[in-house]
Amino acid sequence: MSLWKNLSKDFNCVHEPQLTGFSFSSNLLMTIFPHRIESRVTYAETDAMGIVYYANYLRWFEMGRMEFIRDLGIPYKKLEEEGIYLPVSEVFCKYLVSAKYDDILIIETSVDFMRRASIQFAYRILRKEDGTELVTGKTLHAFVDGEGKIVRIPPLLKERLKF
Repeated sequence: MSLWKNLSKDFNCVHEPQLTGFSFSSNLLMTIFPHRIESRVTYAETDAMGIVYYANYLRWFEMGRMEFIRDLGIPYKKLEEEGIYLPVSEVFCKYLVSAKYDDILIIETSVDFMRRASIQFAYRILRKEDGTELVTGKTLHAFVDGEGKIVRIPPLLKERLKF
């Protein structure tokens, strides 16, 4: 079985990756392909004109990140039970085109890099109907214990992200 077929089965991917434009270095890791989930825009997520309220994109980033980690076999709840937390230390969101009520969104999540005690996720949100890229963004997270002290990335998570 090819590497792609193994990876797509293990990580629940829905498309074959384009393997151009990715850079790697010894202290950085970038995922080869994005993890994808879908979400339908509800009325509660829009303003009076049926346009998605801007802060909801950050909620979808979180949904994508949580499902990405869950699909690695490490639910965020398990990390918390082990006393490991990932607070957001930086967030960036570039709005390109508005999502609207009842749109089905594809939320793509990948890892830009991992360092000893931090990880950066990258996101793209697309409209499923026509593939229009609506938003791109990134979140940077520190790994901390229950007292807020910086800790190293858990070995299991680090291992699951290396392929």
